[in-house]
Amino acid sequence: QNLNQNPRTLLPKFYGLYCVQAGGKNIRIVVMNNLLPRSVRMHLKYDLKGSTYKRRASPKERDKAFPTFKDLDFMQDLPDGLFLDADMYNALCKTLQRDCLVLQSFKIMDYSLLVAIHSLDQAQRERAAAGGHRDQRGDSDGRGRPAAQRALYSTAMESIQGEARRGGTIETDDQMGGIPARNSRGERLLLYIGIIDVLQSYRFVKKLEHSWKALVHDGDTVSVHRPSFYAERFQRFMCHTVFRRIPLKPSPSKKSRSGSAVPRRS
Repeated sequence: QNLNQNPRTLLPKFYGLYCVQAGGKNIRIVVMNNLLPRSVRMHLKYDLKGSTYKRRASPKERDKAFPTFKDLDFMQDLPDGLFLDADMYNALCKTLQRDCLVLQSFKIMDYSLLVAIHSLDQAQRERAAAGGHRDQRGDSDGRGRPAAQRALYSTAMESIQGEARRGGTIETDDQMGGIPARNSRGERLLLYIGIIDVLQSYRFVKKLEHSWKALVHDGDTVSVHRPSFYAERFQRFMCHTVFRRIPLKPSPSKKSRSGSAVPRRS
């Protein structure tokens, strides 16, 4: 029902639930959509909740080849956030708001926004350093599969734009469905995002956990919280700290009024 009412949803898509018996044990497997295309290298990856209590990647996580950082790491690495086009920013925040309302209605909390970042400028420097032997714009993704199969990935661009573009896939060889963005240094980025960990409801055990953590720390900063507060804090953090609008450039008329006049052509 949510997919019909909100085709741009960032919530995970569940394709199947299976139970496999092995060694006398039942192993349950959930099949979901893949958020990150394997043929695009992600330079940074964050698991964001909007909370700050112990929300920093552990030393063990940092030692991984592809670590997943958290909220405090994001605020340290990207204090100015990620800049999006105004239309894309508005569409993204509206999508997050609708998804949070759905999760709140089911009393779900403790979910995260997975944000993976591919830097186009850094990838270009890496290809130049490697002598141009690796090219992402070839006819395959490096694993022998044709480029036409790339549309199977469920990407952030597909979710945000929805039916904005008709008549075919919205992916290109350059973007692979990523959301165009920039950082404070002006570097070109592609973002791949999605809401994950949506199966945790606010039941008695979680209420006790929040009460205990609130005694030893600020209750509003811990990740476990009642669904309504969690959704509000989640949206506020994403739309004010993580994602921001690209500042508009002043028009020439405003420049002429504030500074020196622009000479007219004869």
